[in-house]
Amino acid sequence: MCSTRASIIHADLDAFYASVEQRDHPHLRGKPMAVGGGVILAASYEARAFGVRTAMNLRTARSLCPNIISVDPRMDAYSRASKEVFEIFKDTTPLVEPISIDEAFLDVSGLGRLVGSPTEIAVNLRARVLAEVGLAISVGVARTKFLAKVASGVCKPDGLLVVEPDEELAFLHPLPVQALWGVGPKTADKLASRGITTVGQVAALGDRSLVGILGRASGNHLHALAHNNDPRRVVTGKRRSSIGSQRALGSKQRSFAELEAILLELVDRVTVRLRDGHRVGRTITLRFRFGDFTRDTRSHTLSEATCSTAEILDAARVLLVARRGEIAERQLTLLGLTIGNLASADTVQQSLPFETRSSPELDEAIDRVRGKFGGSSIGRATLVNHKGGLTVPMLPDPQ
Repeated sequence: MCSTRASIIHADLDAFYASVEQRDHPHLRGKPMAVGGGVILAASYEARAFGVRTAMNLRTARSLCPNIISVDPRMDAYSRASKEVFEIFKDTTPLVEPISIDEAFLDVSGLGRLVGSPTEIAVNLRARVLAEVGLAISVGVARTKFLAKVASGVCKPDGLLVVEPDEELAFLHPLPVQALWGVGPKTADKLASRGITTVGQVAALGDRSLVGILGRASGNHLHALAHNNDPRRVVTGKRRSSIGSQRALGSKQRSFAELEAILLELVDRVTVRLRDGHRVGRTITLRFRFGDFTRDTRSHTLSEATCSTAEILDAARVLLVARRGEIAERQLTLLGLTIGNLASADTVQQSLPFETRSSPELDEAIDRVRGKFGGSSIGRATLVNHKGGLTVPMLPDPQ
């Protein structure tokens, strides 16, 4: 059953990657900027004012905003910021459901006597994220997860919106149909062709009419949401079934050596996250996107689960080499890596003998160096002087 109070919080960091860059680099503040080279991963609100959006080609973005500043992504910095924010979430309530690296649901229904009202908790949460992490976060508070997420989107950027139970439909019904989960461009066009453009009009149709237009599953789903019927609880302890990373390559033709170096970066990034989460995985999947927008994947399942950088790299490289001829003939615009079939590292028995080059102790030692001195402080010689890869900064003097 849903709560009778507005006690579910949806917290969503604003323009996350771009905000981290503006936080860390003062010269970017207040200016239109974007993270990413060929394809934009995140755009600042100053850039969004010109129509720049995530997943847009940088060339298109420059035509809309000639003064836009593009910077290379720093995934290590974004991961650290995310961890700091989620520590604040967990310090606020034990009932936290992560949705992505920059957003989560929090259930604060049982904290009234200890901490204060949901509104007071949300105000304090936003203040802590800004003071302790230096980032703005938008927060929606409502009785259901659906409406809390809608509220956080409406109040962006850097806002707080509480929708009390007696205000739900008055808030929801004037919104465009795109506010309903599951309404994409095609569904919106289908509804618009019948003169239906607001959530209130969807609610007024009734479930039978919606089923007749959209089919049983979509019709029933949208009818329920249009009346704010969403019984889902905030789910904690649900671990991800896969971990991945990807790199947009833009329109530049890459040599196979460059692609191998990029794959190495992806494997490093993903295996660090595996070890941080005390996870191991068996299925390695490479994702390819080509210049004609077609996509493809190739997978391999290991005989035993692992978090070893060397073992996962070997399997991923085999998958990449198998596509070498096709990659040479077609323009590869994105390369992604996902590790699936995850399990807890504590429940997997390692086989003997261990290979020296894939020693987990070595991987963990490298992780500790990167954690202390930054992600670019240590890495593989292959990536030295590789554009977008490893740079070698001066380490700080020992204290």
